[in-house]
Amino acid sequence: MARALWKGAISFGLVHIPVEMHTAVREHDLDLTMLDKRDFSPVGFKRYNKGNGKEVSWENIVKGYEYQDGEYVVLSEEDLRQANVKATQTIDILAFVDSSEVPLIYYETPYYLSPGRGGDKVYALLRETLRKAGKIAVATVVIRVRQHLCALVAAGDSIMMNTLRYAEEIQDADDLKLPASGMKAAGISDKELKMALSLVEGMCEPWAPEQYRDTYREDVLALVKKKVKAKQTKTITMPSKEGAAAPASNVVDLVALLKQSLSAKGGKAEEDEDEEEAAPPVSPRRSRQSAPPESRARRARTGSAPAEKERRHK
Repeated sequence: MARALWKGAISFGLVHIPVEMHTAVREHDLDLTMLDKRDFSPVGFKRYNKGNGKEVSWENIVKGYEYQDGEYVVLSEEDLRQANVKATQTIDILAFVDSSEVPLIYYETPYYLSPGRGGDKVYALLRETLRKAGKIAVATVVIRVRQHLCALVAAGDSIMMNTLRYAEEIQDADDLKLPASGMKAAGISDKELKMALSLVEGMCEPWAPEQYRDTYREDVLALVKKKVKAKQTKTITMPSKEGAAAPASNVVDLVALLKQSLSAKGGKAEEDEDEEEAAPPVSPRRSRQSAPPESRARRARTGSAPAEKERRHK
């Protein structure tokens, strides 16, 4: 694994657990370069002095906070550290809560925490305590120049740290135009819900993350390969009118769409639904058995008349 992004300690009561922080995810974004469409040369950016317009090298760049228009306070890395030494070196546990109490919208970026030198036992103690209690630890940590809220979670043999958003960073959904809560208020029928639940049931399967991948990225790379092979590397494809999506209709036959979805998934619920809508045909034998007694007698008399006539003829 790559070198640690951060080194410090978890503050757990009077116990300090030395830890190192490592990235837990890697991005697979498409690396697209900006080009000048006139000659397809890469576009670059320069760091320049806005006062004299000259380029500035990295060794001459410092950071500052603009406390009033055009006036800055220079802040070095040491200044930022000394502002709160403890906060910059400690993951400070504030509370323990049930993970179910923290909505998914709060979770941001995951990191692995590994024990620092001499910290194996106390690291394992916190991990097993979290697991046994069924809780996550809510803490604060300073990464670069920002203090983050974070959650410490026991995950296998490791403790994971997931940065959390602060409550003021979460936007309220009240301004959104959303359907009313509840089936009746939203105009959902029992039949529609039953079919939707059948579709969900038919698509349920164990969580297997390895089966999912970024197929769009693969499609774009296939297109790149195709354009290279066709010698169309400098061709700019313009939007096609035919490729424009048709406007969606406001009237949707939800039941019909659910039936099509169930049919595509081979759902049993569609067969059950069809059986409910169409009454089963009655067999002739069952129809005769279920007929009233006088009808059966009349059929018996009618059916026996030809036989009697034939005997008399003989």
